[in-house]
Amino acid sequence: MFWPMFAVAMGFLGVAVLGVLAVRVFLEARRLGEQVADSARRISRAAEDLERASVRAASAVDAL
Repeated sequence: MFWPMFAVAMGFLGVAVLGVLAVRVFLEARRLGEQVADSARRISRAAEDLERASVRAASAVDAL
């Protein structure tokens, strides 16, 4: 009777460990997604700044 109960306990512990690891992976993936979104916003803002600067530079060249 000991070995079947031991096997059930080990199975439960294995599932519990996998559950904890799955939660950790989910949280890290969510954090990575937030960082990617933040980077995309920063790149978009930098592209807009570059576009504005190039328009100003082009108008300065036209004035010459």
